[in-house]
Amino acid sequence: MPRVLITDNLSAAGIETLRAEPGIEVDVRSGLSPEEVREALREADGIIIRSATKLTPEILAGQERLKVIVRAGVGVDNIDLAAATREGIVVMNTPAGNTTSTAEHTIAMLLSLSRNIAPAAQSMHEGKWDRKAFTGTQLAGKTIGVVGLGRIGQSVARRCRGLEMTVLGYDPFISEEKAAEQGIELFRDVDELIARCDYITVHTPLTDETRGLINAERMARMKRGVRIINCARGGIVDEEALADAVEAGQVAGAALDVYVSEPLSEDSRLRRLPQILCTPHLGASTDEAQEQVAVEAAEIITAFLMRNEVRYAVNMAPISAKELEGVKPYIDLGYRLGLLLAQFNRSEAVKSAKLLFRGEAATKPTHLVTNAFTAGLLSSALEENINIINAQMMAHERGIEITESASTEVGDFATMISATVITEDHVRTASGTMFGQQFLRLVRLDHFQLDAYLDGLMLMYRHRDVPGLIGAIGTTFGKHQVNISHMALGRLQNEPGGEAVAVLNLDNKPSDEALQEVAAHPDVMGIRLVELPPAGAPLPWLGL
Repeated sequence: MPRVLITDNLSAAGIETLRAEPGIEVDVRSGLSPEEVREALREADGIIIRSATKLTPEILAGQERLKVIVRAGVGVDNIDLAAATREGIVVMNTPAGNTTSTAEHTIAMLLSLSRNIAPAAQSMHEGKWDRKAFTGTQLAGKTIGVVGLGRIGQSVARRCRGLEMTVLGYDPFISEEKAAEQGIELFRDVDELIARCDYITVHTPLTDETRGLINAERMARMKRGVRIINCARGGIVDEEALADAVEAGQVAGAALDVYVSEPLSEDSRLRRLPQILCTPHLGASTDEAQEQVAVEAAEIITAFLMRNEVRYAVNMAPISAKELEGVKPYIDLGYRLGLLLAQFNRSEAVKSAKLLFRGEAATKPTHLVTNAFTAGLLSSALEENINIINAQMMAHERGIEITESASTEVGDFATMISATVITEDHVRTASGTMFGQQFLRLVRLDHFQLDAYLDGLMLMYRHRDVPGLIGAIGTTFGKHQVNISHMALGRLQNEPGGEAVAVLNLDNKPSDEALQEVAAHPDVMGIRLVELPPAGAPLPWLGL
């Protein structure tokens, strides 16, 4: 039975959702030390965390049982994604649950900053009545730049339109049509956007590309008197540069809910500047958001562990249970082609590999099939656990380039995957297809066309196509009690006497003596014994 570990405070509704699933065991333990988290994970198939638990490379290393991490929230900067991917662990978040609450907090910060709500309220608490000191600015007619147009950024943009603001947006991925539908003027260059804005609000994840995105240089190019809001991730706005710009009057004010280091230190310059409004990471701190992200996290991890469904993954492509069922035979085919070519090249270093998807195969999530092929190709060469999540990273770290191309044109088969592996000395190609949804076939080996079962023990040998050879090999295997279940033959030319290749599917493994006897035949030019999973065997990842 899959076990889910919960190490942070999670809404009771989320825990109840998990416990209502009869096939899952729930282990709730908060306040654990990093070492205790590491030990607890050894007995867990999945973990749900919020922001308090930090999943470092040291904690994730060697977690052979752990399959999935779910962050109840959007940000995953407390999870080392590279380490999780290297260990083959799927990481998912809950991007929808706190969208509204975070967007509303951004608007609250925008209004409070513009109308001096916080200092005015503090002044009233101190018994003062000073209207002139807190004169603000209205939002209608002003221009706001929304940096990052994901769910939250778009939600903020819609609310700003309702406040009669002109909305500019920066995002390298959203389409112009999508932005135009929401009344957003789209920019592909953040530097072009910032020069036109009275307000700037950031809604990107924290990555190497976005860290310090709003820096001293960019603040200097903004309108004098600009106001900046950050309810996304600490570090997107350079805090020291912001304090300098506020003190210099270049930035009129800022509203921050997130910080590089949390909690914010007591001696931080941000606390001392009255023009900066600070809140203690309240973006998702509503009863509704906490319940929604907890329930969403429970549903996501249940779907993964019970139905192999991948939603909102941040280190692999999401795929529904229905889609997974349809692509599973192709993943299996790719994996077996990788295993086959790996065993052909077991003594040679792989430089690169390329896959070609034709016909129906080209319409499938080819990246998953490519990852499965890569996992098969590298599985015998690496000590680490390798799967469809970490395969590309493992290949990249070793300088192996894996590429793919696709064509929906149908050739000799309605669907086909061709894999070519390039080493220092050889280029080898294997192509596979399927009959129905479960019968996998090897239909090409280098230049030879054939029809062989792509499962179990396969003896492949090159030979001269002369009379008596097949009988001789059959006699040899009969003498050594090896049963041949299927045979396929491929010839370069459709006439006897030339070079050919044969694939024998065997019911039991030949002895070294039997293989040596076959290899010694004068018309045999080389043999290779390849071991693939039996027909219909489950794939070794995600319980497939």
